[in-house]
Amino acid sequence: MTFTLYNTLGRELQVFRPIVPGKAGFYGCGPTVYAYAHIGNMRAYVLHDILVRSLRRAGFDVTHVMNITDVGHLSGDNDEGEDKMVKSAGERGQSVLEIARFYTDAFFKDSSRMNILRPTVVCRATEHIEDMIALIRRMEEKGFTYEAGGNLYFDTARFPSYGEMALLRLENQKAGARIEVDHNKRNARDFVLWFTKSKFENQALVWDSPWGRGYPGWHIECSAMSIKYLGEQFDIHAGGIDHISVHHTNETAQSEAATGKSPWVRYWLHNEFLVLDREKMSKSAGTFLTLQNLVDAGFDPLDYRYFLLGGHYRSQLQFSWESLEGAKNARKSLVERVKNLAGRAEKRAQAAANSGDGPASGAQAAYLEAFDAALENDLSTPKALAELWGLLRDPNVEPGGALRAVLDMDGVLGLDLKEASSPPAEGEDKETIREIESLVGERNAAKKAKDFVKADGIRDSLKEKGVILEDGPSGTRWRRA
Repeated sequence: MTFTLYNTLGRELQVFRPIVPGKAGFYGCGPTVYAYAHIGNMRAYVLHDILVRSLRRAGFDVTHVMNITDVGHLSGDNDEGEDKMVKSAGERGQSVLEIARFYTDAFFKDSSRMNILRPTVVCRATEHIEDMIALIRRMEEKGFTYEAGGNLYFDTARFPSYGEMALLRLENQKAGARIEVDHNKRNARDFVLWFTKSKFENQALVWDSPWGRGYPGWHIECSAMSIKYLGEQFDIHAGGIDHISVHHTNETAQSEAATGKSPWVRYWLHNEFLVLDREKMSKSAGTFLTLQNLVDAGFDPLDYRYFLLGGHYRSQLQFSWESLEGAKNARKSLVERVKNLAGRAEKRAQAAANSGDGPASGAQAAYLEAFDAALENDLSTPKALAELWGLLRDPNVEPGGALRAVLDMDGVLGLDLKEASSPPAEGEDKETIREIESLVGERNAAKKAKDFVKADGIRDSLKEKGVILEDGPSGTRWRRA
């Protein structure tokens, strides 16, 4: 099978061919840490997780980079409004860095509860200011910038392919049409690379730069950090569809202008919105729910993960409490079936040991093949889930083989079915279990990709934490030392 992805740049399904065979460089837009992530935000991070797990399952060595925006993101994407971090800090009577630390920790706690693997590299904007300045200097040297009103702007007129991904026509873009008028701009779509005191007199975080003491625009951080960790051209960039017309368009323009290389990114993936009562879930509009809201209502975070897997990432997904209740019941039934299957597999294995006969195997291979085909066809999680259910309902598949296949599938789905098949030791909390299972999954992916150095490193790291891995015919089990 070939791995295909729907590339927003071109609006078509394309076979995934990485720049370096066998490796995949992936940058996913991370959170702006001024408030709790809402469940619509988490849809994007589940997509990123499924992408990484699927690529690793297919044998690719994936480097996943995610930014943490802790400066420069204004309430409007087009350089208007207040800085989100400063506004939140003022409302809470705390420093910007205190706000950033608190909500960064909260984000990763939510990610862990949803069984989302931690990225290979997590990079904070405030720790990469020099990288941003250096990238802006490269643009300046090539004539892509101008200063006006104390700010440094990117001149989109100097970049003919501006807006290609968003299908924008520059001659149709008039100042004031869906864009707040900034009289310093030569063109409506020009954007700020570096702000000085002209935007806010008392900005909390400022740095020295060749253009004055100030702070970076939002778009430059992603270009600077992705290039730092993935190179001047890389394979995949992902984010929500709301990033296409401004943020990702601006990222592309400044990156290609600075480096002179095109395409900067080969494949662009964008997830659709989660909608609540036909309205996009949004913090600014006050129409949002957090993961904790779902937990307080009696749902497990994995109920919500299951709900998201039931919709394709490129389709809008309508959220309702009734649909989440349906996902909860379906996951509960799934867990019960896996427990039952594990019991039957254990009995079958004992009977086989007593009789000297080995269990029949191989019937599950067709389900695994169809499961892989679903993932390799633009990450079709609804079809992948259907194959999992088909396997569990098939009486003709030997229990041991079926259980191995189920746990193999769950290495991508991330629904903690291993816990159902082999209850954890008493006293282990769910978050610890999910962290261990996540690392076991990463090790299995590394072994499959023949990256034995990484696999051994994960094993040794777990051993230092008192977790012993045992490889066997039914997969990898772990126990406390």
